[in-house]
Amino acid sequence: MKRSTKTNTLLLLAVAALAVLPLVLGLGDHKEEPFAGADAEAETAITEIEPDYEPWFSPLYEPPSGEIESALFALQAALGAGVLAYYFGLRRGRRQGEERAVAATLRDAPVTTPRDDPEGD
Repeated sequence: MKRSTKTNTLLLLAVAALAVLPLVLGLGDHKEEPFAGADAEAETAITEIEPDYEPWFSPLYEPPSGEIESALFALQAALGAGVLAYYFGLRRGRRQGEERAVAATLRDAPVTTPRDDPEGD
């Protein structure tokens, strides 16, 4: 197995562990919504510190339920991943095209020797 394959396998296992371990260990079982996100945690902390806090602005769109909010977030993440994948794929394709063009140019170029050079010394 190549070194890069081992590294990719270990990274994949680490990501899977980060996703599964909180569920297996029961982290957040004491909360009403255990995996609500950082926004909800921040709102709770702010209202505990300053109960009279008034937000500076309100959202433009408030989804009717948490499931729709999660679906919109997943859609946003998927679109972002698609844009990044397109960009990196485009860069790789251009680089490969340039390498092929250079290889073809070198392959098709005539080879000259000092005897063939009319201006040679």
